[in-house]
This record gives sequence, structure tokens and C-alpha cells, in this order.
Amino acid sequence: MKITRQKHAKKYISFYKYNFKFRPPFQILIDGTFCQAALKNKIQIKEQMPKYLMGEVQLCTTNCVLKELESLGKELYGAKIILQRFQVRNCAHIKSPVGASQCLLSMIDDNNPHHYFVATQDQDLTASVKRIPGIPLIFIIQNTMVLDKPSPSSTAHVQAVQTGQLVTVQQKQSIQTLKEEQGLVNSTERRGRKRKRKGGPNPLSCLKKKKKIQGPQQQKPAGEKKKRKRHRKRTGGGGLQVETIAQIEKA
Repeated sequence: MKITRQKHAKKYISFYKYNFKFRPPFQILIDGTFCQAALKNKIQIKEQMPKYLMGEVQLCTTNCVLKELESLGKELYGAKIILQRFQVRNCAHIKSPVGASQCLLSMIDDNNPHHYFVATQDQDLTASVKRIPGIPLIFIIQNTMVLDKPSPSSTAHVQAVQTGQLVTVQQKQSIQTLKEEQGLVNSTERRGRKRKRKGGPNPLSCLKKKKKIQGPQQQKPAGEKKKRKRHRKRTGGGGLQVETIAQIEKA
């Protein structure tokens, strides 16, 4: 029985690896009901989970799940102690905590981008998880952990992708990169993706300054005196004409 259970787990893990890009370490979201069932059936989650999934795991929970266990009293005190040993992931309800089921559903919303497994015994949460494609579900039956087979929504999603009716997120990204390489992206799409360049010098500031053209007539400063030029009178013979003092007085 143990060998067949391990074979089924290996088959289902390969399904999620190939179709939904799951990789170790596997991240397991655990709620209080799963810890309570493990405590009753004497299951060591930290030791048995990596062996069952055949890979490294990260066991985690949220603050909302811990708050819910605290509010339920002493009956779930043991489950709370077990859950406190795991990693606490940040959720969107830090200021106003919500129910554990609602919080875990919000963690796997938007096509489960962090590739979480969900470990729970809650029937309502199980039904909600099965409606979302690509989410592995773990529960406890007869003192053993069981990885549930892929849900109908997961198999339908994979079939739609294989027949070309649906495009995955990874395929959309690869198509976009190919379009950009081939220059098939529209100008409007390029504008939306345009990145800001690093700041540099303003090209206008690098231009050479124009020299000021001086006018033909420039006003000289007021304090500066004009220099007089001396003119010498020459006679026809080339000698200087000398006037005596007497001639000047008669004139």
C-alpha cells in the first residue's frame, strides 16, 4: 500500500512540475485542522513531508491561521504549538485578521504565483481550492498523508493549453519578447514599455555661446579725453613757416 501511494505521489508531482512549473523546495501552506489531525494520528510533519514529496520543502502558515487557533481555546493548543514552528508568511490582513480559509485562499489567488501546496482537513477550503487550477492539495487519511490527484479544473486547464485554446503566463511572456526582437510591437506598446534613461547634461547647455557683435560706433567713457593730432604746415620749398611774435601780436 505504501509503495502504490508513493507512486501516485510521484506521478502527481510530475504533473505539477511539467504543467505548472513547480520546483523544490516545495512551499506548503498549512492550517490548524491539518496540524490537529497530524497530532491525533502521531504524524511528524517536518520529518515525513519531505520524504513523501521526494524533495526539500518549506512548511509555512499565516498570521490569520495562528490568530484563529488562539481564539478557539485550549482544545487546539497542541496544533498551535506545532504551527508556530513553521515559517509565517505575510498576508494582506495584518491590521484586520480574517478567517484561516479566507486568508489561505487569498495567498493562492491570481493563479498561485508562488506555487503553494495547501495542506488542510477543511472540506469547504478543499472545495474552493479544487476550483482553482494548478494547486496541489494534501490531507490526512488513515494515519497517512495523501497528495490528492489533480482536480478537474487543473486537468481542463492543461488540456486547453495543449489544444491551443489557452495561453499560459509563461507563453505570453515569451511571445512578447519574440515580438520585440522581430520589431512587431506597435508604437503605442513601445511607449508603454519605454524606460527612463539616466540623467545626463542638457544638450542645449553644451552649445557654444555666440560672441556678441560690437557695433561700428562705441561710446567711450566720459572721463577719457580725446587726443589731438598735430599737423605741421609745410612750405612749397620744404622748409617750415615760422611766425614771429611780433607778427602774431599785429594780427
